[in-house]
Amino acid sequence: MPSTNTTNSTVSLGFLEFLTLIFITLKLTGYIDWSWWWVLSPLWIQVVIFIIAFFFVMVYALGRTK
Repeated sequence: MPSTNTTNSTVSLGFLEFLTLIFITLKLTGYIDWSWWWVLSPLWIQVVIFIIAFFFVMVYALGRTK
């Protein structure tokens, strides 16, 4: 009898991903007349926050070694 391996995986969206989908939907349906920069802003704001946090962690780590 062959074994059947089943894995259940769920995909969950975070708040910013959900907000991005809402903005894209509103833009494509014509409810908002924003530029695409603002429609996709939750994605690049998330990247900016990560870069700032990475910078602070690196400054803290380099400060501890001296």
